[in-house]
Amino acid sequence: MTLEADIQKAKELVAKAGKISAFTGAGISVDSGIPDFRSEGGLWKRFDPLEYATRESFMRDPTKFWTMGKELAETIVKAKPNNAHLALAKLEERGKLVGVITQNIDNLHQTAGNKKVIELHGNYLRAHCIECNEEYFGKTVHESVAQGDIPPKCEKCGGILKSEAILFGEPLPQEPMAQAVALCRNIDLMIVIGTSLTIYPAAFLPQLAKNAGAKIILINLEGINKDNVGDIVLRGRATEILPLITDF
Repeated sequence: MTLEADIQKAKELVAKAGKISAFTGAGISVDSGIPDFRSEGGLWKRFDPLEYATRESFMRDPTKFWTMGKELAETIVKAKPNNAHLALAKLEERGKLVGVITQNIDNLHQTAGNKKVIELHGNYLRAHCIECNEEYFGKTVHESVAQGDIPPKCEKCGGILKSEAILFGEPLPQEPMAQAVALCRNIDLMIVIGTSLTIYPAAFLPQLAKNAGAKIILINLEGINKDNVGDIVLRGRATEILPLITDF
C-alpha cells in the first residue's frame, strides 16, 4: 500500500476507536527543537551517560549532571509544543484520547493541553532537594541553570536539587508504570509515535495493548524495530502525519 492509503486506513481506525492512547518517544519532540539523545549530535554522543547521568555519578558529583543539564535546560526552556503534540491535545478535547504514555521528560504534552499524561521517565521540569525534599516545578530552576547556576540549590535549606528525570540505573517509578499497564488493557487503539521500541520494560506496552485487543498504529521517521506489532506502520514526521490521521 502507498503511504496515502495507509494514512487513510489509519484515519479510519482513529475515527472508529472509542478509547485511544498515545505512546510517545523522543521522535515526537524533535520538531520542537529537542534532539533525540541517542541520535548523531544528541546528548549521549557528547556526554557519556555513565559519567554524567547515573544515580551514582550524581551523588558523587552533582555538578557534572547539571553541567550537562545546562545544555538540556537551554533547549527545554525554549521548546514549544509542535503540531503532533497539539493534535493529541485536540484528540483528548474531543473525548477520543484517554491518555498519553510518554518516555519523554520535556513536559510538552502538558503544555499542549493534554491532561492525562503518564510519564515513565519522570519530568525534567520537576526537581527536589536531596536534603529536605522540598519540591520545585517549572522553568525557574532551569532558567537559573541555563544562566550558569550549577548546581542549583534549595531556597529552603541550601541543599542540592535533583531533577525528577530518571537517571541510568534508577528503576522506573512503579505508579506510572502501573497506570500505563492498566491503560493499555482498556483501549481500542494505541498510536505509537517517535520511538523505536527498544527500551524495556516500556517497549512492551504496545504489545500488551495488542494482546488486549487494541489496534496499533506506528509512526516513526526512521526504522521501527517492532513493525510486527503495528497494524499500520507510517514512516514520516509526526508533525506531518499525526494531524492527517486525527483530523476527521
